[in-house]
Amino acid sequence: MSDQQSNELIILRPPTVADGADLWRLAEGTGVLDTNTPYAYLLWARDFAETSVIAEVEGEPAGFITGYRKPTDPSTLFVWQVAVDSRFRGRGLAKKMLFDLVERTADDVSRLETTVTIDNEASLALFGALARAHGTEMTRTSLFTEDLFPHQEETGEEHAAEDLYTVEPLHAPAT
Repeated sequence: MSDQQSNELIILRPPTVADGADLWRLAEGTGVLDTNTPYAYLLWARDFAETSVIAEVEGEPAGFITGYRKPTDPSTLFVWQVAVDSRFRGRGLAKKMLFDLVERTADDVSRLETTVTIDNEASLALFGALARAHGTEMTRTSLFTEDLFPHQEETGEEHAAEDLYTVEPLHAPAT
């Protein structure tokens, strides 16, 4: 990291509806996330802001994490998407956002879940770092197999299986 990068102003905050278009642009810009409609990101920013985060670097949208509390288990934070603009990668921004989100929801959340494709090394490293920081393990179980997704002929894309990764307990003292 250069000296300039270490002195950058990074703001992490819950997204607002005004950020919805930026969330969509960031997701679309990754080239790897399943991009939802712009409308979905507007709703996300309205209804799930307390369990999501947007990062601004020097006032510019640089990344986001969307998450929600599971309706069947509100003590579980499900992380849905993590995006960092390519211009801001390699600076630990995803880790800063994730750790900020977990800290911000610490009073209500004791478990994190996410789904990740087996080849997504960056996400696996990110959530593994969270598990280590909380002195716990990250477990993996099969969740959405490839046959559950629409066929490539229907969507124009092939979708790999999404395994469920769980980090629990989130607030165990680190050893």
